[in-house]
Amino acid sequence: MPTSMLFFFGIVVGIPVIMGIGGDMFKRWLKHKEKMGEALNAQTAEKAAQYAAHTERLEQRVRVLERIVTDKGVDLADEIERLRDDRPVN
Repeated sequence: MPTSMLFFFGIVVGIPVIMGIGGDMFKRWLKHKEKMGEALNAQTAEKAAQYAAHTERLEQRVRVLERIVTDKGVDLADEIERLRDDRPVN
């Protein structure tokens, strides 16, 4: 009956040991995945902040360009009209 005792020992002792080691490995793997997720979240948040700042700068530049175009547009029309009025008549 040594075979049945070896089988019994394998079931009673071996399976819990293997499950314990496997469980510990799984916990470490989960902890590693959590840390990787946190690092990815931090990078994503940093990139989002950079994109927001870049977008804000571009919006400011567009506002300036719009102001230049609208202000200069009126001035330009006035200058054209003045040139028409100042034109010598032949």
